[in-house]
Amino acid sequence: MLILKSISYKINRWRLRRNSQRNFLIYCSVFVGFFGGLAAIALKFLVHFMEDVSHSISSHLYYHIAYVFLPALGIFLAVAWQHLINRDKIQKGIGSILVNIKKNRSNIRVNNIYSHIVTSSLTVGFGGSAGLEAPIVATGAAIGSNVGKFFKLSPYEKTVLLAAGASAGIAAVFNSPIAGVLFSLEILIGEITIPTFIPLLIASATGVVVSKLLYSGQLFHLVTEGWVVTAIPFYILLGLFSGWMALYINKVGGKLEGGILKKQNRYVRALLGGLFLGGIIMLFPQLFGEGYHYLQEILNGNIDALKDESLFADWLSQPMLMILFIASLVFMKIIAAGITLGSGGNGGSFAPTMFTGAFLGLLVAYSVNATGLIHLNTSNFIAVGMAGALSGVLHAPLTAIFLIAEITGGYVLFIPLMIVSSISYIISRLSSPHNIYWQHLIHEQNIHPGQDYSMLNAITLDSVINRKYTAVDKQTTVNDFYKILAVTDANIFPVLKDDGRLEGVVLIDDIRRRLFNQEIADNTIADIMIVPPTIIDYEQPASSVMETFDAIDVWQLPVTKDNLFIGFISKSALLSKYREAIIEQHKASDLFA
Repeated sequence: MLILKSISYKINRWRLRRNSQRNFLIYCSVFVGFFGGLAAIALKFLVHFMEDVSHSISSHLYYHIAYVFLPALGIFLAVAWQHLINRDKIQKGIGSILVNIKKNRSNIRVNNIYSHIVTSSLTVGFGGSAGLEAPIVATGAAIGSNVGKFFKLSPYEKTVLLAAGASAGIAAVFNSPIAGVLFSLEILIGEITIPTFIPLLIASATGVVVSKLLYSGQLFHLVTEGWVVTAIPFYILLGLFSGWMALYINKVGGKLEGGILKKQNRYVRALLGGLFLGGIIMLFPQLFGEGYHYLQEILNGNIDALKDESLFADWLSQPMLMILFIASLVFMKIIAAGITLGSGGNGGSFAPTMFTGAFLGLLVAYSVNATGLIHLNTSNFIAVGMAGALSGVLHAPLTAIFLIAEITGGYVLFIPLMIVSSISYIISRLSSPHNIYWQHLIHEQNIHPGQDYSMLNAITLDSVINRKYTAVDKQTTVNDFYKILAVTDANIFPVLKDDGRLEGVVLIDDIRRRLFNQEIADNTIADIMIVPPTIIDYEQPASSVMETFDAIDVWQLPVTKDNLFIGFISKSALLSKYREAIIEQHKASDLFA
């Protein structure tokens, strides 16, 4: 640890002498992009390896009965890692990244750099019906955050590097640099500005280069001749369905992800949830893992691939039964993903949302084609359906459009992508003003997108605590208290016990009118002191302190550390520091202007 601190000190001294802050942030974004790309490659390799092992085991058993038990094994191992190795310090989901940006000055624990790779590969590799995008975003964000901490960068600069790591992760997984940048701007940062765009673009490009060199290959391949005007009414219909499906995903998926079998201990919950999930996968093998294999098959026009490993293979030759089967997959994927995450597995809803959107597009095109009235390009509707679902769930239409265009090579589908994504976004936004991540944070932690916790939490309480106080004993008479008042300008006094713990406070403003009444001159401080409305803990983030001030409408509060009184904090001092933090952030932004 001392060696690392020494290295950090020397590097920081060098870079402050030789490099502008602007250039150094760009260098850091290359570094973060490189390791974000490596992390994505490691995760993809581990998951594909475990999936191969799972399929190998399954192929040797009757009717692939292993599918019932493998997800439970993966989720159980992931839960055991989180509990025994990680000590429950892993921060799962994109929502946790937003919390760290808003309330923790973009600081993420270093263990998140590797823990997501291990737990998500166990979960998804053994059949958990979730995606790898959220874990790789969390890994990339942790890399960016800890690089910023190592070089003692400001909260604003750490946020940029955090977003750069997330961009690199998404870009490397999908080989889609533009979508990686847009994802961070729309989901994590919430605005598109040049100062943040440049480092994100560099990190994203670096991640893709690393991925191409070490783990090449397009995620999906789409062969299309373009779209036709006569299909526009059906794209509009798909946009409407996508918006309504986004509402279903947010409601059902969000509820299940919040936890199932909550009365059971974590290991029982993992096993029971995993077994229930395994039963669903036994009926619908397409729900095993991410499901991208089947997505590629249907994009290729091979609808019969859905019969593979299926108990209903003989029945699916009939068009009506195939339509019902596809519709079942549309609704069941989110249920399977919710069970996976709600029982303790690590993954995300990104891939399940894409899967659901793809099969929704297939459902529309296949059903229309079955009528024989008109022929729709099934592959086009599958690709566009993915964008529609993502746009509605994430409230990020630009990310959805460019991601699907990049990973499928379907740039000729820009107009259908725009139509479906915008309609889906509007329907979803009318129902809920916030995306799936913010909905949970607003309800569970009372955090709102508009609240600027990042700048508030750039303030350390140490910098605003007033440690120059005059303590009084509760047995002190008011007469003797006059002598203390004569030599101090303070208007609040702590009343302390012998061991340094706070017993109460004396607020001069509250007792000013009766303080000099001779009738109370012989009274003691115990008679005029009050219990403070609340006490601030030294470890509280500044945003929480400001919320406390606003909630109880006071201007000064006592602060304790390890239950011992250390000073007072005033709302005016906090507001003054907040103003300074805003000025500093604007200065940092101007480096790229």
